[in-house]
Amino acid sequence: MMGCENQNFTTDFILLGLFSSSQSSQIFFSFIFIIFMMTLTENTIMILLVLRDSRLHTPMYFLLSHLSFMDILHISNIVPKMIINFLSGSRTISFAGCGFQIFLSLTLLGGECLLLAAMSYDRYVAICHPLHYHILMNDYVRNLMAAGSWIVGTVNSIAHTVYALHFPFCGSRAIDHFFCEVPAMLKLSCEDTTLYEQGVYVSGLIFLLVPFSLIFVSYVQILLTVLKMKSSEARKKSFSTCSFHMIVVTMYYGPFIFTYMRPKAYHTPGQDMYLAIFYTIITPTLNPIIYSFRNKDVLEAMKNIKWLEKHFLGQLQ
Repeated sequence: MMGCENQNFTTDFILLGLFSSSQSSQIFFSFIFIIFMMTLTENTIMILLVLRDSRLHTPMYFLLSHLSFMDILHISNIVPKMIINFLSGSRTISFAGCGFQIFLSLTLLGGECLLLAAMSYDRYVAICHPLHYHILMNDYVRNLMAAGSWIVGTVNSIAHTVYALHFPFCGSRAIDHFFCEVPAMLKLSCEDTTLYEQGVYVSGLIFLLVPFSLIFVSYVQILLTVLKMKSSEARKKSFSTCSFHMIVVTMYYGPFIFTYMRPKAYHTPGQDMYLAIFYTIITPTLNPIIYSFRNKDVLEAMKNIKWLEKHFLGQLQ
C-alpha cells in the first residue's frame, strides 16, 4: 500500500480529453478555442464596465463582476491545458497540476453556486420589495455575500481536494475526462471510496440543491409579483428576463447535480465529461450575455466608453 501512495507523487495522470486526431476533433477544438476567447473577452469587458461606470456601482453589478471573475478563472483553469495537450500531442498532467485543477475548480464551482443564489435574492428584493432594496441590499450585505461565496467555496474545496488526493491510485492513471474532476478520479482509486462519496453527497445538498431551491423560490416570487403589474410591456420584459435566467441556471445546476450527486457505480465512461462542458465552458460564455449585455444600463455604459475612446483619440490626433 505504501508503494501505491508513493506512486501518487511521482506518476503523472493521463487526461483522455475531448479530442482525438480526427478532422471532426480539430473542428471541435476550434469551436472550444473560440468559446474560450469569447468568454475571456465578454467577462473582462463586464468587469471593466462595472469598475469604470458609476451607474453600474450597484449590488447587482457588483455581484455580476464577481461572477465574471469566477468564470474567467474557471475556464482558464481548464481550457488552456486542453489546448496545450492538443497542440503538443501530450495528454499528461502532473499530480500537483491535477490537484490544483481540482482545488480551483471546486472553489469556483461552489462559490458560483452560492453567488448565483445571492444574485437571485438581489433580484427578488429589487422587484418584490423595491422600497426596502437599499436597506436589505446595502454595501455590507453585498460584500458579505461576495466574500462568503469565495470563502465558503475555498474551505469546501480544500477539504475535498486533500481528501480526494489521499486515495491510492494503483491501477490505470488514465482519467476519462478533459480535466481532473473528483468523480472521474474516484473511479481510478483501488480503495473503497464509499464514505467519501457520502461526503460529496452532503456537499451537493449544501452547494447545489439548497442554492438551486432558493433560486427557484426567488424567481417564483418574482413571477408572481410580475403578474400583478398593470403594464403588459413590463410583464413581457420581466418574463423574458426570468426565463433566460432560469435557462442558464438550469444548464449550470442540472449537469452539476447529475454529476456530483450520483453514486460512483452509476457513472458511465465519458458521460461526466460531456456533462461538465455545460458548467465549465458553456455557461461562463452565456452568463455575461444573459445577465449583463441584454441590460439597458450595460449597453449605455458600453456606448459611453466607445464615445470616450473616440473623443480621446480625436484629441491625440
